[in-house]
Amino acid sequence: MKIHILGACGTFMGGVAMLASRAGHDVTGADQHTYPPMSNLLENEGIKLHEGYSEEPMHDKPDLVIVGNALSRGNPAVEYVLNQRLNYTSGPRWLGENYLRGRKVIAVAGTHGKTTTSSMLAWILEFAGHNPGFLIGGVPKNFDVSAREGSDYFVVEADEYDTAFFDKRSKFVHYRPQIAILNNLEYDHADIFPDLAAIETQFHHLMRTIPGNGTIISNGADVNLERVISRGCWSNLQRFSFDDKYDWQVELMKADASELRFRFQQKVIGTLKWNQCGRHNAMNACTAIAAAAAAGIPATKAIEALSLFLGVKRRLEVITRSQDYSVYDDFAHHPTAIRLTLEGLRRKVGNARILVALEPRSNTMRAGVHANELGPALMAADHVWLKTGEDIDWDPNVALAPLDGRFKSVTRVDEMLQQIKNHLNPGDHIVFMSNGGFEAAPRRLAEFLEPT
Repeated sequence: MKIHILGACGTFMGGVAMLASRAGHDVTGADQHTYPPMSNLLENEGIKLHEGYSEEPMHDKPDLVIVGNALSRGNPAVEYVLNQRLNYTSGPRWLGENYLRGRKVIAVAGTHGKTTTSSMLAWILEFAGHNPGFLIGGVPKNFDVSAREGSDYFVVEADEYDTAFFDKRSKFVHYRPQIAILNNLEYDHADIFPDLAAIETQFHHLMRTIPGNGTIISNGADVNLERVISRGCWSNLQRFSFDDKYDWQVELMKADASELRFRFQQKVIGTLKWNQCGRHNAMNACTAIAAAAAAGIPATKAIEALSLFLGVKRRLEVITRSQDYSVYDDFAHHPTAIRLTLEGLRRKVGNARILVALEPRSNTMRAGVHANELGPALMAADHVWLKTGEDIDWDPNVALAPLDGRFKSVTRVDEMLQQIKNHLNPGDHIVFMSNGGFEAAPRRLAEFLEPT
């Protein structure tokens, strides 16, 4: 089948393109900008890419056009598809109906932690000898690819964002998993959801698709998820938390979460020593172990696997580390994620200075929906640089007032980097936080710091 993919350089759609190609289809793709690393990955797969959304690549009438959710009516490629009555679908629907059918699907949902938890779970399955397939919104360092066909098991990062311009349900309703993780639930994606209740409804739609003999692993301490579950649950339900009243419990043996102890139904099942840090990663590990157990993998085997877990690119990823400085790249998009990441780093580095460069790039952050939460989320930092611009219509001085002057607003990345260079002291930890490219700022600073 000839398949043309619109929006092919996004992480999810790029993964769909790779899976379709490996399934034997003749795949081409287009995006507004074809950019590395995804463009390189796709071209290495033999997938021809087109820059921009011209109708020309579809003149030979592909059998199917898969439309990414970044495209909307008015886009010339979309209008051509509709006017020519070409066969089209969405990435999540194609994945669910053509790729996941017949597989043992494990879906990882939640406002935070989806990518890391999916990566942990895929690695546990790999370590246990199951050769899992996966589609993850990041690159697990244990695999160095974001998508793989695998065998029976398939781990999918289950995003609550909408499916396509013609399907406003969340992506995850198309996956129909046997095992589902519900990590947490907060308000996000203000561009498509009017309020938290709307997101809760989508999460309950996901729950309705899980079979009665399937399993839901849910964060018992999350009141929003508990409200979703109260609408009706027809599957095996297990809860996890730091609290021992739930099925699965994780306990911090060290404050930075580099050593953890796990219990199932109050019985100790093992201790994990690893290179990750932070309470959020402790919770991610707990739910990954629980989901692996639901898939038949002994918890002791899962713990052993996580001791060798290398992390995920752009999740507090160390770009360079020397005797004097450490530079990190982190995919931050929500105040809760920012706070947990920085608190985890603070417990790990003690009194060393933490400098943060933050780019509020998501639609929700730029709109100022979380502006009041941003200052408190950054309290673990010693100094913050906030990249602003014309699309930021909230006052950074008000939002970051809790930092008591420990911040600067800048409009240009070059200016930000120069100010950081002037501010550096030996022993500093510098964290760049953005869910975009940030003009390669982390690597540019790393190159400046690395000896020639």
